Amino acid sequence: MARSWERLLDEVARERYPRLLARAALLVTTRADAEDLVQDALVATFAGRARFTSVGEAEQYVRRAIVTRSIDRARTAAAERRAVERRVSWPDPADELVPTGLDRDIVEALQTLSVRQRACVVLRHVDDLSVEQTATALGLSTGAVKRYTSDGTARLQARLGTPALTGGTVPVELIPAPEVRRD
Repeated sequence: MARSWERLLDEVARERYPRLLARAALLVTTRADAEDLVQDALVATFAGRARFTSVGEAEQYVRRAIVTRSIDRARTAAAERRAVERRVSWPDPADELVPTGLDRDIVEALQTLSVRQRACVVLRHVDDLSVEQTATALGLSTGAVKRYTSDGTARLQARLGTPALTGGTVPVELIPAPEVRRD
């Protein structure tokens, strides 16, 4: 039984992926979002071990899961927007919390990010969690964490006027260590 389930998953993922991706692209705005949507739908479909008798039947189930997942994502995004709008309307507290270790302009720029972008950027760059640890903490896929972190970082760089780094390197200025006197 397990062999036929694995064979169906392999055939759907290998043979029908381009069509599934094209379907998902109709529902979202970027290729990365479409790929995430297809991946989520495949996992949801085959994790439940639904009983399929053909690749076509399995594909139809995945197509429905793609639509369902896109609706869920839209609802989540709308709920996040409403939460942010409610938060923005709150009066400023008299005692402002200032996180230690971060400049005020960075804290203010972080507040302009979406809830998930902010969470991913803070966990990845402030708390120094790995992509996998961040995904686990937030209940997201690693691809989503990468996307939210990348988008959030790009928005922060644009807001703060800092250039985007290419090549994954960070310029470092070496400061000579002070001389130690031994008397």
